[in-house]
Amino acid sequence: MTSYADAPIVQRNPLQKAEGWLDQRGRFAWIAAMVAGFIFVWPVGLALLGYMVWQNKFSLGRSGSCGMRKSAMRQTPTGNAAFDAYRADTLRRLEEEQAAFEDFLKRLREARDKAEFDQFMEDRDRKDNTPDAA
Repeated sequence: MTSYADAPIVQRNPLQKAEGWLDQRGRFAWIAAMVAGFIFVWPVGLALLGYMVWQNKFSLGRSGSCGMRKSAMRQTPTGNAAFDAYRADTLRRLEEEQAAFEDFLKRLREARDKAEFDQFMEDRDRKDNTPDAA
């Protein structure tokens, strides 16, 4: 059995640390970093803009987390096999639950649209069948 002290330490480079720091603070932190990059050194701002577009950092997307979902999925192993397995299983389960919930919402919208259309058709038929009292 290995102890926590024996586990390998996962080193992240400074760019990964900066990305994680910005992701924790949200979309506006990314935008502020990009604007600061344009103000001080325009190629840095341009590079940040390109990276933000490439990584889709502008949109909230389905996760609503400004790109945090992608970075969370790419995390490097921690060195603790049990935790890594637990994390992978939990992420898989959450993705399945999200897909099931999105399917439920889709069916709910389709049912609402069908009910509204059926109501429209009934109103139109009722309007066409009533004689004018003129």
